[in-house]
Amino acid sequence: MSESSNARPRPAALLARRASRHHRKAWAAVFAALALTSLLLGSFGLALGSAGLGHARVERYSAADLVVTGDQNTRYTAKPWGSKPETATAGLTERVRVPRAALETVRRVPGVRDVVADEVFPAGVGSSDAIGRPWSAARLGSYGLRDGGPPRHASEVVVGEGTARVGGRVAVRVDGAVATYTVVGVAAGPRSAVYFTSAEARRLAGHPGSVAAVGVTAKAGTSAATLYGRVRQALDAAGLESVGQRAAGDRAGLRVLAGDGRGGAEFLAAAPARAGMLALLGSVAATVVLIALLVVSSTVVQALAQRSRELGLLRAVGATPRQLRGAVGREVGRIAAWAALAGAAGAVPAYLGLRALLGARGALPPGLELPLPPWLLPAPLVTAGLTLLIARVAALIACARAAKVRPAEALREPEPGTARRVSGLVLLFLGVSAAGTATLQDGEAAAAAAGAATVVLVIACALLGPWIAEGAMRVLGAPLRRFGGASGRLAAANCTAFARRSGAALTPIILVTAFVTVQLSAGATVTHAAGGQAREAARADYAVTAAGGLPTDALERVRDVPGVVAATRVTHGTVVLARRDTGSPRLDRLPVLGVTPGGLARTMDPGVREGDVGGLRPGAVAVGHDQARALGVRPGSTVTLRFGDGVEARLKVVATYDRELALGSFLLAREQLARHTSSLRAEADRVLVAGPAAHARALRRAAPGAEVTKDPAPERLRPEDQALGEVVTVAAVAAIGGFAVIAVLSTLSLITIGRRPELSLLRLAGAGRRQVRRMLRLEAAATALTGLVVGAAVASAPLLAFSVAFAHSLPHLAPVQAALIVLVVAATAAAGTLVPSWASLRGRYPAPAGQG
Repeated sequence: MSESSNARPRPAALLARRASRHHRKAWAAVFAALALTSLLLGSFGLALGSAGLGHARVERYSAADLVVTGDQNTRYTAKPWGSKPETATAGLTERVRVPRAALETVRRVPGVRDVVADEVFPAGVGSSDAIGRPWSAARLGSYGLRDGGPPRHASEVVVGEGTARVGGRVAVRVDGAVATYTVVGVAAGPRSAVYFTSAEARRLAGHPGSVAAVGVTAKAGTSAATLYGRVRQALDAAGLESVGQRAAGDRAGLRVLAGDGRGGAEFLAAAPARAGMLALLGSVAATVVLIALLVVSSTVVQALAQRSRELGLLRAVGATPRQLRGAVGREVGRIAAWAALAGAAGAVPAYLGLRALLGARGALPPGLELPLPPWLLPAPLVTAGLTLLIARVAALIACARAAKVRPAEALREPEPGTARRVSGLVLLFLGVSAAGTATLQDGEAAAAAAGAATVVLVIACALLGPWIAEGAMRVLGAPLRRFGGASGRLAAANCTAFARRSGAALTPIILVTAFVTVQLSAGATVTHAAGGQAREAARADYAVTAAGGLPTDALERVRDVPGVVAATRVTHGTVVLARRDTGSPRLDRLPVLGVTPGGLARTMDPGVREGDVGGLRPGAVAVGHDQARALGVRPGSTVTLRFGDGVEARLKVVATYDRELALGSFLLAREQLARHTSSLRAEADRVLVAGPAAHARALRRAAPGAEVTKDPAPERLRPEDQALGEVVTVAAVAAIGGFAVIAVLSTLSLITIGRRPELSLLRLAGAGRRQVRRMLRLEAAATALTGLVVGAAVASAPLLAFSVAFAHSLPHLAPVQAALIVLVVAATAAAGTLVPSWASLRGRYPAPAGQG
C-alpha cells in the first residue's frame, strides 16, 4: 500500500467500511458505552445549563419593578502564595436588612411611583407555621382581597384563604408571644400569610430602624431598566449599607434586584443552593468523563485484541501503522457518531427523570426555579461532540500498540512489558500515598484525597491486571484443581496461561467494585457515624416545640415543672467560616447549634474534651475537636466567625468536644445565635427536657399551644445540601454501575467470542458440553471473585483513610448494598462468559461415551 497523501485515505476508508460491517458484535459494546456517555453528559449538561439559569421564584414581589434588599453575600479576600489577591464569596441564608433611611432615598428618585416597606417574620397560627407581613406589602405581589377589608387597627389581620373566616378570631404566635386578632379580610395568594397593619408589623418584626426589603414601582413611561440605574445611583450617592457590621474589607452595600432576581429577596436559600448544585454537578460530570474514557478505551482495546490476527495479516501485506490507525479511527468515529446521537436523544428524558427525583426527595430548597427554555434543549448535541472527542482519544490510546503489531506477534498473546509493570507499581504507590494523605486532612480535603486515591489505584490495577490474575490463580488454582475435577484443571490452566486476557476481564470488575463501594460507603460512613454520635449525645426525655416560636419565658416555666431535672433551649442556625486552603481564600457555610448552657450536660452530651460548655455566653463558643485542630485553637483562644446574616464576631473558645458530626463544628450561646437568625421554624427552636418523672400534660400547661414529644429524636445537624448530594450520588452510582456493567459484559463477551476455536478444539478433543460449561462457570467465578476482592481492597484503602480522618470510625456499608454489588458483578460475569459460548457448544462433536 502506498504512503502517498492521495492514496492514504482510500485504504483507510475501505478498511473501516469492511471492518465495521464484519465486526458488528465487537463494536456493539463500544456503541453502548458511548451512547451511555452521551446520555449522561447530555443530561448533566442540561442540568448544569438549567442550574446556571436558575433563580429564586418571584411571588411576593411579582408586581414590583425593583426590590431593594441587603447584600446577601459575604466575601473574604486573601493573597495566595506567589499570586494576586483572590476573593471568595458565599451566600447568606439569614436575612440582611435594609436601613429605613433607604425609603426616603428611593422615594425621591425621578420616575418612582410608589415605595413600599416590607417586613417578613415567622409567625404561628394554631399549629401551623406562617409568615407575617404588613398589608401594604400585599400589593407588591398583586394579592387582592377575596372577602372583607384591609386591617385598620392593630388588633385586626387579613389571612390567607382557608385559614379563617371574616369576623372570626385567630391566635397568632410571634416570637413566642401569643395574641388574638380579629380577621377582617381574606386575601388571595399563599395560605400561610398573615397581614397586619404597617405599625403592628413593624412592632412584631422587632427592628424599628430597618425593613426586610423595599418594593419599588415605576411611573408610566419609565422603564424598569431606566429606573434601575437611577435607584442604583441614588443609593450609592447616599452611601447606604446593609444593617449590621460586616467583616473588615467586606463592604455590604444595598442591592437592587430586577426581573427574575427579585425572587432572591423572598427565598434566601435558593442562591446558595444553586451555587452548591453547580459545583456538585460539575464534579460528577468530570467523574463521568474520566470513567467513560477508561471504559471506552478498555472496550476498544478488547475489540482490537480479538482482531490481532487480522491486523497482523494487514501488516504482512503492507498496511502501514498510520493506515491502520486511520482505519480504526474511522471505525470508532462512525460508531461514535451514531452512539452520540442516540444518547443525545435520551438526554432530555434522563434530565427530566433527575429533576423529578430531586423534587420527590425534597433535595431542592423551596423557591428554587430551574428553567428549561426551548433553546437549551439542543445542549445534548453539544455534549455529543465531547462524546466524539472521548471516542477519538480512546481510539488513539487503543491503536498505540495494535497498529504496530507485527505479523508474528499476532499469532500469540503478547507478554506484558516491564514498562507496564513499573508504571503500575508507581501508580499503586501514588494511590496508597494519596490515601495516606487523606488521613492528615479534614472535611472536603479528605474526601478529595480519597477520591483521587481511588482513581489512581484503579488505573494501577488495570496496568497490573495480568500479574494480579496470575497471582490470583496461584491462590485459587489449587482448590480448582483439587475440587473442580477436569473442568477445574482446565479453568486453572486457562487463567494461568492467558494472564493478560484474564487481567483484561478483571479491570472492569475492579472498576465497578471500587468506585461504587467508595461512592456508597463514604456517605454511609458519615451518616452512620453521625447517627451514632447523635444517639450518644441524646439525654433528653421530652422536646417542647411551637409554631411561630416558643415564648420568651418558656425555658424558665418548663424548668419550674415538677419532675424536670434540667431544660435546654436549642436553636439551629448557620455560620460562615473564613479560612485559607493552600493559601487561597475559602468560605464554608456550616450548620451550628445555639444552646442555653445551664444544665446542658443533663439534656445533651457533646463529649467535652477540654474546657467547660457551661461557660457558653454571648461572645463565647465551643469548637469541635477536629475543627479546633484544623484552626489551631484550644480553650482560651479566639476564633472569628460570621453569622448567617454576615455579621462578624470574634469569639472566645471555652471548650472543645468530640461529637461534631452530630452537633456541628461550633456550639454557641442561644441568645447570641438567635439575634442573627431570621427564619426560625418550629423544629429549629425547641426546649429539650431531662426529667423522666415529669409529665407531658404539665409541660403543655407550662407552654400553652406547644407540642410536647416524648423520647425525641436525637439532636443532629445535617448539611444544607445533604439531600441534593444523596440524590446526585445515587445518579452517579447508577452511571458508574451502568458503565461497569457494559464494560464487564463487553470484555467477557469479546474474550469468549475470541475463544470459540479453543472451545471447539476442546470439544473435538473429547470434552463434553457439561465439562466445558462447568469450566467456563469456574473461570467466571474465579474472575468475579478476584475482581471483587481486589476491588474491595482498592476501595478499602481510601475509605479507611477517609473514615478515620473524617468520622473516626471504620468504613460502613449497608449489607444490602454490599450484597447488591456482589450479585450484579456475579450475574454480569456469568452472562458475559456463558451466553456467548452457547453457539460454540451447540454443535455436535465426537465425544467419549457418557460425556456431553
